[in-house]
Amino acid sequence: MTIQTLAHYSVRTTNLDASRRFYVDVLGLQEGFRPPFDFPGLWLYKGGDEAQFGVVHIIGIDASSPEGLIAYLGDKAQTALHGSAAVDHLAFLASDLPDVQQRLRGAGLAFRERTVPSLGLHQVFVEDPSGVTIELNFAAEEARALAVGAAPGAAA
Repeated sequence: MTIQTLAHYSVRTTNLDASRRFYVDVLGLQEGFRPPFDFPGLWLYKGGDEAQFGVVHIIGIDASSPEGLIAYLGDKAQTALHGSAAVDHLAFLASDLPDVQQRLRGAGLAFRERTVPSLGLHQVFVEDPSGVTIELNFAAEEARALAVGAAPGAAA
């Protein structure tokens, strides 16, 4: 596995508008494309990185309809979301999905995978020893190639 770069960090918030004002108006990031997730949020970009996936992801909490967020990223107590505890996860761009899966299984670590809607991106989520969620992002083609290779009758 090769970690290529830190991709983004994500923050959960109950006040999406205040977060937007801080990151856009104060820090100068720009709102940009965000896949159609089943929960509110923003992807924020630094100037000139529109081809990437944003540097800060703001995860909005909709108290009246939290199911989409819980299904995608899990549940966290809103009362605990202050200071560093509001950081939901750190994400890295990576390569060699089969190696990562083998390493995680070999270490006995639970992980979950999904492919992001509207992007060619496959994600692996795992927790570090301190309980911090780490997201590893791979080209979706790596996951598709593994699925094809695992299909019955597929050539090895």
